Amino acid sequence: MSETVIPEPAPEFVDSVKLALEHLYDFAFLQKLPLAQRLSAAQQGNSKKRPSQTLGHHLRRELIEAIEALSPEPGAAAHTPDMRQYNLLQLHYVEGLTVQEVGQRLGLSTRQTHRSLRKAEESVATILWAQVQSATAAQDDLSAAQLSSVQAEFAQLETTLQPTDLVQLLREAQKAVAPLAQSREVTFELVEPVPRMVVSVDTAVSRQLLVSILSRLIQATQQQTITIYGLLGEEMALLSLSFPATEPLAHDFASDQVIAPLAERLGWQMETKDEGNGRYQLQVKIPLHGPVVLVVDDNQGLVELLERYLTGHNCRVIAANSGEEGLEVLSRTTPDAIILDAMMPDVSGWDVLQAIRTRPETAETPVIICSVFNDPELAYALGASHFISKPVSRDQILTALRQLNVVV
Repeated sequence: MSETVIPEPAPEFVDSVKLALEHLYDFAFLQKLPLAQRLSAAQQGNSKKRPSQTLGHHLRRELIEAIEALSPEPGAAAHTPDMRQYNLLQLHYVEGLTVQEVGQRLGLSTRQTHRSLRKAEESVATILWAQVQSATAAQDDLSAAQLSSVQAEFAQLETTLQPTDLVQLLREAQKAVAPLAQSREVTFELVEPVPRMVVSVDTAVSRQLLVSILSRLIQATQQQTITIYGLLGEEMALLSLSFPATEPLAHDFASDQVIAPLAERLGWQMETKDEGNGRYQLQVKIPLHGPVVLVVDDNQGLVELLERYLTGHNCRVIAANSGEEGLEVLSRTTPDAIILDAMMPDVSGWDVLQAIRTRPETAETPVIICSVFNDPELAYALGASHFISKPVSRDQILTALRQLNVVV
């Protein structure tokens, strides 16, 4: 079997990637770049590009993911070319250090740093160029029938878990089916649970699933009220939808060709019960995924990177972009673990750490300190559970969380 040959990017493409990297946190600038349009077009029909993302947000996400794709395997020596390349990109573009500061951190001359950084930029460009070329070839081969098939749509789904208010999703789904409900004179009564039903789900997929469920229920009844209420347990959330059917219900939600694959992808379970007198109850059981991890860092790019690391391991990630915001989150939430940047403006990570340890609710919460200053002794003296020197890698974060029994 022949190996796939990664195409060499055109020099102009490399320059456009370098320009985008230099403005990684300037969404307005990224939004206007031709590269943003080009990568967005390459992702058409792919759920990797979220409908709610602007071109600028999508381009930044692609750049960060390309950098992360260059991360060496666990155990790689610190001075290998691959590790140097990855660290250069992380320190200069993601964390915002100057070329001179990066050179000092890595023990390189300014000339060496510039030369190595150019090679690293070419590597990022090669990854993005391959995406563009691959998408072009795939679009040439993909038929309209394949694009419109239910199977093809589900095959392209890529679920991304995030804390979401289920009641808000229900309201959005109700709004989507409102014209259908009005035509059949069907109304909804939503008995809101207390506290709010915050669950870890993929927002887009969950919303579509709820829209499909409500649509089926509306079509099963007429001139009646569908009552929805919810309960939030320790391991799952329960949605119960009580509705009258105009005739004996023959529809099986668990085998519906649209509803069933979406529910399976999300891990939701559905059961329909006959309440008698022509009334039925659809129960939807929604698992509460994994531990809650609070990430406190003023570097938005690094926060997104950590979110990407953790949401793939059934963690619910809450992000705070300052020490003050982190403390505000902690005033209403007790996470299972905290990943904390030491150096932030206004309220530093050290101040946040001391505040965490003085609050009874978080006194025993595992705290991982991430810092460009390699001072683990200070971190542990102030109450840190683990210390990681920046730049951080996926394996360092996951290893620390496993050692602290936060993830398995």
